[in-house]
Amino acid sequence: MAFSQPVLLFFVAVLAGTLNSVAGGGTFFTVPAMIFTGMLPVQANTTSTVALWPGSAASIGAYWRELLQVRLGLMFLLVGTSLVGSILGAILLLHTPQETFVHLLPYLLLTATLLFSLSGPITKRLHVRNFGEEAHLSLLTIIGVSVTQFVIAIYGGYFGGGIGILMLATLALMGMENIHNMNALKVLLATVINAIASATFIVASAVIWPQAILMTIGAIIGGYGGAYFARKIEQRWIRYFVMVVGLAMTIYFFIRP
Repeated sequence: MAFSQPVLLFFVAVLAGTLNSVAGGGTFFTVPAMIFTGMLPVQANTTSTVALWPGSAASIGAYWRELLQVRLGLMFLLVGTSLVGSILGAILLLHTPQETFVHLLPYLLLTATLLFSLSGPITKRLHVRNFGEEAHLSLLTIIGVSVTQFVIAIYGGYFGGGIGILMLATLALMGMENIHNMNALKVLLATVINAIASATFIVASAVIWPQAILMTIGAIIGGYGGAYFARKIEQRWIRYFVMVVGLAMTIYFFIRP
């Protein structure tokens, strides 16, 4: 790599780590940046997943109290479906030809951008719900939620942009009402999905390690340091910035020769 490339990737990772800690959307920056520096598209996606995973894992510690309030059986069921779905999604990505993934990328970025754009209104709506007892879950509801989470995990293992809001919406439809418990379960499941996908990519030797290590360091610095400054900015401006970048990257990969 030319000297400018690792510098670019490091600062993009710092930005992605910062954004993931306050609003999400780091993938909009890391995957395109690695492709711009000459990395093959599939490897850019696998390396991005591995680089950003530690920041996601670190955030679980902040949610231990809420996780203890989630039904244990339900948690294990959703973790299990997430694990299997993530493996399938990661394997599907590894068997996707580079040219096919390049054609799919703008649609994946568009999907993630739309989901990110909708996440604000949906989360606001969830916040105004009453924090009462969680609804009783029928067998049909449990099966439906498990299948939905399985599909989300496949998408998460394959690309992953926007899985957070998909999981929040699913948990809301399931009858969960406490937004803090929902966020805790969402973070746990997202961490499981990314961890299993990362392990699959590592075993398959699909990770470009110099860039992965560099960007992991940058993402951790962004997550812990950059977030301090980002929190001083009104969140809606951060969200607008991520949406504009997501839309710009989508358009770029649609018209890219």
